Amino acid sequence: MIPRYLIDVELNKLPVLDKDVIVIGAGIAGLFTAIRASENNSVLMITKKSLLESNTRYAQGGIAAVISDEDSPAYHRQDTLIAGAGLCSNEAVDVLVHEGPRGVQSLIKMGTQFDLENGEFALTKEGAHSQRRILHANGDATGFEIVRALSENAVANPKIEVWDDHFVIDLVTEDGECCGVIVQKPSGERLFVRGKATILCSGGAGQLYRYTTNPEIATGDGIAMAYRAGAYIQDVEFIQFHPTSLCYPGAPRFLISEAVRGEGAVLRNIKGERFMDKYHEQLELAPRDVVARAIVSEMEETKSTFVYIDITDESPEMVKHRFPTIYEYCLRYGLDLTTDWIPVAPAMHYMMGGVKTDLNGETNIKRLFACGEVSSTGVHGANRLASNSLSEAVVFGRRIVKRINELPALEQQPTIECESDRSSVSIQAVVERRLKLQKVMVRYVGLRRNEMGLRKGLEELKRQLPLFQTILTQREEFEFANLLTCALLTTESALQREESRGAHYREDFPIRDDEGSRKHTVLHRIQGITEERIDDV
Repeated sequence: MIPRYLIDVELNKLPVLDKDVIVIGAGIAGLFTAIRASENNSVLMITKKSLLESNTRYAQGGIAAVISDEDSPAYHRQDTLIAGAGLCSNEAVDVLVHEGPRGVQSLIKMGTQFDLENGEFALTKEGAHSQRRILHANGDATGFEIVRALSENAVANPKIEVWDDHFVIDLVTEDGECCGVIVQKPSGERLFVRGKATILCSGGAGQLYRYTTNPEIATGDGIAMAYRAGAYIQDVEFIQFHPTSLCYPGAPRFLISEAVRGEGAVLRNIKGERFMDKYHEQLELAPRDVVARAIVSEMEETKSTFVYIDITDESPEMVKHRFPTIYEYCLRYGLDLTTDWIPVAPAMHYMMGGVKTDLNGETNIKRLFACGEVSSTGVHGANRLASNSLSEAVVFGRRIVKRINELPALEQQPTIECESDRSSVSIQAVVERRLKLQKVMVRYVGLRRNEMGLRKGLEELKRQLPLFQTILTQREEFEFANLLTCALLTTESALQREESRGAHYREDFPIRDDEGSRKHTVLHRIQGITEERIDDV
């Protein structure tokens, strides 16, 4: 019911541009991979907004890597596997923990300035980490610092061409290979960009939910276009809700970093009672899914819409120095992080699943790669360990470039023609459809799920399917089509997994089933939904 292309396609009628490597997205995955790829290739970076607008920009906590002599890859591996709740790929995790430190050194060489203490890296600890291994920058502005440094490199690089405000509508494939992309310019003109390799670095689908820490651009474009092209989509039922986003009248949902709890903050219900001892032995530093559900339970028990995060026992100087961005943001709304308890509630944060790749970031479609949140490398399993995502982007970005350098040039010009009986009838305003979709996802496919709710949600989402039979022209329409695709895939996957594991919690199947459900959920546009047991991988 979801078409191969969002538009009628006649490639021979479109202008053609040739590049060696096409990179879609401008977060850490896109920027780092583009810079590395430019050493041996001409690169086109396509962003639908700008180089400085991505999920990476808003990453506060930091990047996880084994730096300290007291730490080791074995410890990092163990923490990652425990957080991943039995669904991590051992091989992918080994790659991450052993190659992560090298990736950090690459970021430093490209100009990223991580915080130091007495000449050494200032390392912090976050939930489910057994060691202090999180590097950060400017206190709590790590993502912004990384994007700043990498963007400066990319803009100054003569072998990288950057297109801001351009939208990639679809991937072009022929005979099982990705040949390039169809792009819409700000003017509405479309063209075919042909390349020997295409890399999806387009981030996740945070806008699936009304309450999210993600920017407005996080509309699942890469996952949706890969699905339409025939790529395997894996484990998208695993949605990580960050436990602590600011929940205050008039303020947007703003991330209160897990590092705040790592530096000693505690959670309190509206009665002022600390409550995490009822839910997990690691208290506030338990895995994110545990903390998020504990907060929801406390909110229900106390009939409140929030709980508090309290770091007032720490010195004001430390709080201001370590969390300047969070401190200043809260102050904007009359909240002082050093003296006030800050009201927080869970919000959608990260999608663990995505476009399935191998250890070189390559999908089942030749010449198509995925890196960062859009991908499913096997590192995160059922629940991402905090701050592993930035490391993953750098580590697998390097591997992708190595594989691309082995590829031969694209030999043939594809001759795709795809026409359908699309209607030009005006559709309901996209903003209304988007809000309705978000409400459905919050209500039925949120932190706690059950069969009745998931089926109801799926039924409501399917009422939007006629959208795909209409003529789409605007970026907002394409984005909504991509969000609808991701919503359907997430809901179908959540229905398929009849157990509770990691970030996926089923009230009707509350137990983790390691006997029969230690498997991946895999979706394909033609083959439908299938399962892949961990033992078979």
